[in-house]
Amino acid sequence: MRLALVLDTDVMVAALRSSRGASRQLLLGALHGGFQLLLSVPLILEYEAVLNRPEHLAACGLSAAEIGRVLDDLAAVAKPVNLSFRWCPRLSDPNDDMVLETAVNGNADAIVTFNQRDFEAAGRDFGCAVILPGAALQQWRSSNP
Repeated sequence: MRLALVLDTDVMVAALRSSRGASRQLLLGALHGGFQLLLSVPLILEYEAVLNRPEHLAACGLSAAEIGRVLDDLAAVAKPVNLSFRWCPRLSDPNDDMVLETAVNGNADAIVTFNQRDFEAAGRDFGCAVILPGAALQQWRSSNP
């Protein structure tokens, strides 16, 4: 069974802003089908809104059209998650609720985020690991020798 992950928006930002690091490797892994990326409509819309901010476009050197193509490619390989159950508000940042809801409704193995503190208790409550990109990359690689 393939590893099922939800990438928080901060991981997507890091993946596009730097060609080095675990976040970029996870993005490439998702695009190549190395693990099951879980996406909901609210989450991909959040990715789009954040990644198209002028500061992120400037930092990653991509245009809005190029960001759109990356997101289209992700949507094409991701497992769509319908949000049958919603637990809003659950987290201190309302934008994080869609990440949690995608993970819970999609039966994710983990939420991958730099924001450990805000997700930790909710992840425990719902039986979903909350891990850093480096740990997710290591887990993915170890599950696919």
